[in-house]
Amino acid sequence: MSEPSRFDRGHTDDLMSFLAASPSPYHAVANTAARLEKAGFRQVAETDAWDGTSGGKYVLRGGAVVAWYVPEGAAAHTPFRIVGAHTDSPNLRVKPLPDTGAHGWRQVAVEIYGGPLLNSWLDRDLGLAGRLTLRDGSTRLVNVDRPLLRVPQLAIHLDRAVNADGLKLDKQRHLQPVWGLADTVRDGDLITFLEEETGLAEGEITGWDLMVHSVEPPAHLGRDRELVAGPRMDNLLSVHAGVAALTAVTGRDLSCIPVLAAFDHEENGSQSDTGADGPLLGSVLERSVFARGGTFEDRARAFAGTVCLSSDTGHAVHPNYAERHDPTHHPRVNGGPILKVNVNNRYATDGSGRAIWAAACEKADVPFQSFVSNNSMPCGTTIGPITAARHGIRTVDIGVAILSMHSARELCGVDDPHLLANALVAFLDG
Repeated sequence: MSEPSRFDRGHTDDLMSFLAASPSPYHAVANTAARLEKAGFRQVAETDAWDGTSGGKYVLRGGAVVAWYVPEGAAAHTPFRIVGAHTDSPNLRVKPLPDTGAHGWRQVAVEIYGGPLLNSWLDRDLGLAGRLTLRDGSTRLVNVDRPLLRVPQLAIHLDRAVNADGLKLDKQRHLQPVWGLADTVRDGDLITFLEEETGLAEGEITGWDLMVHSVEPPAHLGRDRELVAGPRMDNLLSVHAGVAALTAVTGRDLSCIPVLAAFDHEENGSQSDTGADGPLLGSVLERSVFARGGTFEDRARAFAGTVCLSSDTGHAVHPNYAERHDPTHHPRVNGGPILKVNVNNRYATDGSGRAIWAAACEKADVPFQSFVSNNSMPCGTTIGPITAARHGIRTVDIGVAILSMHSARELCGVDDPHLLANALVAFLDG
């Protein structure tokens, strides 16, 4: 086994660039693929027959990517070491009939995706990004990364009790962004605008998966620049760390097959063909075994020895709401990545999984913290329990502690992203 790579704060600077360039799951996957290609990985199509050659390979499907590296001479029953993450984040997504408006305002009809902090989308300059499907069946990414839309909040003069009683937002009536002025609503306005933006002919776009994003770039924050504010840390922070770790171990003499599995649709339950509750990961792993001449017995042996780290963001202790946290578990930013535990299997970690994570952190010389929810506040969940149950793979839930989770703009420590990446290298290195 080799010495682990040592990422530093330059990794966090690169994360900021990755966040800014990835306003949708489709952009995140494209940027991940570009990094894999630069490291010598090659894309394989699911519709093609796969060979058993060594080297780095990856599969793209919508907003998901699975990449793996087969060391020279790897046996068919060689176990996998998987870093699991997700590419999607809570936001506002464009409806099938996007053109709406009232009282002289031109608006875009949006639907709420996942569980965003709705107030964080108010009074922000918003762009529009996602995937366009064209008449010939091909797809194209689009990113209007400039102030285009805004969800204006009601003035306090018209809601005098807002500061005393709290902001109350109706998801249907109060979240539709404005993007101009118009006396009448004209069907096709938004799509025509996007055809002009992308240089496509009129009527070329026949399908779309579009979402809004804040155009404010990630930034260092604090007196000593020890914090980072930015969008979509949940969970592109883990995707970025995962691809960095995977490419770092490429070419080493490994006793396992390292894998990055970045899924879509975690924020709404993972039940899709690109989600963790779908067949994508299992299919890729099985085909890798069979391509190397393996049998069902080899597949069973490989899965039995496989471990997955489900890497997702968690909650740092909030200085203004410390009572909402467990009184003895207060993860701090820049204190190292967190091990997430829940005895009701909202997280997949158990004692043996903790030992695996502790060994990786010790090897990488990375401190780690433990997270458990306040008993009075049930925690969220991750792809961890889904992966464990669907594939019979030992899974451990870990991540980075942040503030403002599910906000349009989240907050983490400047050191935690590179500490996570170093721990993931040590884990994948076996």
